[in-house]
This record gives sequence, C-alpha cells and structure tokens, in this order.
Amino acid sequence: MERLAWVCLGSALGGGLRYLTGQAAATLLGVGFPYGTLFVNVGGSFCIGLVMHVGLASDALSPTARLFLTTGVMGGLTTYSTFNYETLGLLREGAVLVAVLNLVLTVVLCLGAGLLGLAAGRAWLGG
Repeated sequence: MERLAWVCLGSALGGGLRYLTGQAAATLLGVGFPYGTLFVNVGGSFCIGLVMHVGLASDALSPTARLFLTTGVMGGLTTYSTFNYETLGLLREGAVLVAVLNLVLTVVLCLGAGLLGLAAGRAWLGG
C-alpha cells in the first residue's frame, strides 16, 4: 500500500508539472503547435532513461524511489494519449504537415532523449 501511495503522489506531481509546462508553452510559443506535449514527452523520455539506468545499475535509487519517479512522476508527466489526440486533431483540421512534423519530432526527439538519459546515467555512474 505504501508503494501505491508513492505512485499516486508522483502521478499528481507529474500531472501538475505537465499542466504548468503546457500553460507556459502556450503562453510563450503560442497554440499553433502542441509544444507543451512535445516538451514533456522529450523531457520525460530523458528522465526515464536516466532514472532507470541509475536505478537498475546502482544502489543510488531504491526500488520505491525508482517506482515513484518512473511510474509516478513520469507516468503523470508524459502524455502519449494527449500526443495522439492533438495529432489527430491537427489532421482533422487539415494541418497535415504540422501533424506529420509533430509525429516525427516526438518520435525522433523522444528516442534521442531516451538515449541521452541512458548515457547520462552511465556517465553519472562512471561506466
């Protein structure tokens, strides 16, 4: 039950951070492209790569901390379902090029961020 509480707390924090990121992105960059969703997905991909590598390859994170950060915070932060909905909305509106750009940027940048997260975890642990 304690682990469930940590996941729920992390999910709340991640969801709040997602909301704030979306609001900030819309204010700073406009609403013509789903920047907030892209930012949280790329950042979340980096963070989950880092946390999982550090958590599994060392004793730096307890299993509960890893669960809190990955299933909780990153689960609440990243937004595949939102990405899907926004991309379909762009297609519905006839913004095919913007939808394809969102698809390509999300996939490429999130994979790249995940690789960077793994590399950061390896560098952090010295190997």
